[in-house]
Amino acid sequence: MADHQLGDGPIEEEYRDMMKGVGEAFDSVFNPDYPDKPRKLGFVLLTFPYGSTDGRCNFLSNGAAREDIVVLFKEMIRRFEGGADEPTGHA
Repeated sequence: MADHQLGDGPIEEEYRDMMKGVGEAFDSVFNPDYPDKPRKLGFVLLTFPYGSTDGRCNFLSNGAAREDIVVLFKEMIRRFEGGADEPTGHA
């Protein structure tokens, strides 16, 4: 078993700089006026090694509230599993 469960640990060292670079690039494209103006778009980046069985997934966002991401993931899972496509909003 890994030291950290899914989502509760820091980004793994070997991916930290790469993910930070991708996050900064995404943010500069999606929110070119930030920090002078508020961000218009949020994003979440998840990375995981194919074939891994330890359950680790590296997570990075550009400041989205964790509770809003939880709501987003629950809604996405419901849609992926064939549930109704009803937007329910914020956490």
